[in-house]
Amino acid sequence: MAAPKPPFRERNPWWIVTTYFAEGFPASLVRQFVTAYFKEHGASLQATGLTSLFNLPWTIKFLWAPFIDAYATKRRWLLLLELSVVVGIVLLALASASPEPLLLGTLAFVLLAFLSASHDIAIDGYYLERLDRTEQARNVGLQSFAYRMAMVSAGGGVLWLCGQTSWLVGYLTAAVVLGGVWVLHATALPRFEQPKRPLSELVSYLSRPRTVLVLTAGVAVVAILRAVLDLPALAPVTALLGKLSLPGWIAVGLLVALATLALRARALKERLYASGSPYALAFVDYLDQPRIGVVLAFIVTFRIGEALLQSLAYPFFKDIGITLEQYSLAHNTCGLIATFTGTIVGGMLIADYGLKRCLAPSILAFNTLHFLYMYLAVRYDWIFQRPDLGRASFLLVCVVITVEALAVGFGNAAFTVFIMRTTKQSYKAAQFAIGTGLMNVAGTLAGVVSGFLAAQFGFVAYFGITFVAALPNLFLIPFLPLPEEAPKQGDGAQPKA
Repeated sequence: MAAPKPPFRERNPWWIVTTYFAEGFPASLVRQFVTAYFKEHGASLQATGLTSLFNLPWTIKFLWAPFIDAYATKRRWLLLLELSVVVGIVLLALASASPEPLLLGTLAFVLLAFLSASHDIAIDGYYLERLDRTEQARNVGLQSFAYRMAMVSAGGGVLWLCGQTSWLVGYLTAAVVLGGVWVLHATALPRFEQPKRPLSELVSYLSRPRTVLVLTAGVAVVAILRAVLDLPALAPVTALLGKLSLPGWIAVGLLVALATLALRARALKERLYASGSPYALAFVDYLDQPRIGVVLAFIVTFRIGEALLQSLAYPFFKDIGITLEQYSLAHNTCGLIATFTGTIVGGMLIADYGLKRCLAPSILAFNTLHFLYMYLAVRYDWIFQRPDLGRASFLLVCVVITVEALAVGFGNAAFTVFIMRTTKQSYKAAQFAIGTGLMNVAGTLAGVVSGFLAAQFGFVAYFGITFVAALPNLFLIPFLPLPEEAPKQGDGAQPKA
């Protein structure tokens, strides 16, 4: 006799749409709103420029992700943090209408950014533990779609409402929207995890003298390093280092730390198992996998070519006569649709044929965009000499941006699934945060050298250089630990219904 089917809500992952909408919605309220909020409330240009620091929690979230893995369940963390985010949005709304909107708004933005980044960890961990590997790949496009729709809803809908009414009304409306999602999750989000350590133990762990000492020492090291870099004798070095963004420095520091720990990963793991440290073990356990050096190199080099290209994409289009409005229109229509299509189709292909078969073609497609830009640079080279004689075809630019976005969708789907494969059963959320954090290394390098290279060699040669920069990533693929996989049951995920 056939086993009874589980309830509809268990058989159909509707929650992927709602959870990733809930992930993108508050992130947009911080990232897309903060500059406008400060400018509208009379902040100076210098203060408005510093608002980029509110993005920092998303870069350093790997620092506290192990705690979300080690205590309670991802569902409990998700609900607790989601409700906290709703409260944070309400506080931001009240701050906007207070006599001190800049001071109180700053505090509210900082709180909301940390809560939202932590909420991301819980959602990613829930997704990785709830689905088996095949389902993870098949639904990666759905993740992207829901997240982007949240960004559009917040960045377009809520921001428009703030402009038509007030920041208070706009943010309270946003709180109601996310509050409704929280109610849905609290009542219907599937339960499947076995509870880990109780949350009460986390408070005890963080209050231990040893933990407090380590945190204090970390703050002291940062303060001393800052004081040393401020010495007049090191001014040339400081000027060079200043070209690297703070998130970039953190990503580089993470890479250096992981590379150093990798040399002693197995020995450290044995000692940490004996000590029972859930925090340090999450990092060392990530390194205790086959060919970890190749894995780290692949993650770091994945976006180098694309980051170099994208850092100068708009300046290039502007130089061949494309306006900001045209560029935005092409990206937000053709580009957005193509990205969704590429990510969804890429995830489905990986689910059906396996990551090993799909990774190389997807990454190769991801890097064809360099040749498209090189073609445009060659075709419209005369515009750089005589811009008064004409401009590039907007239709052709739309075609290039569409093909580029489609290829980026394929590449992102494959890379996201690869990052998921590098996570282990006990530390999925933390290790996913580590893997995604390492991606910032490429952006850091691109920001330092891109302008110099383009000015020195011109755009035609520059786009050739961006492709050459992507070649190491392509060459690493045959050496990655990618065995032929059959869909696995029990990989921390529920069996398919």
